[in-house]
Amino acid sequence: MKRKISKGTITRTACLVLAIVNSGLAIFGKSPLPIDNEELTQVISFIFTTAASLVAWWKDNDITQKALERKANS
Repeated sequence: MKRKISKGTITRTACLVLAIVNSGLAIFGKSPLPIDNEELTQVISFIFTTAASLVAWWKDNDITQKALERKANS
């Protein structure tokens, strides 16, 4: 029986990817937000990255087929 990855896992993974891209833009001096205040951009980036990382870490993200089947059988 083949199981699908949950919508929550996809959402958390997408948020984490966006947070990493946002941090990368901030490192290279590109403002991810159309605001000139660099400190505000860094604070927002830090909050977004921290929140996405904590949610991704906290949740049990079953991605592989084996993990999805094991979860279904438990």
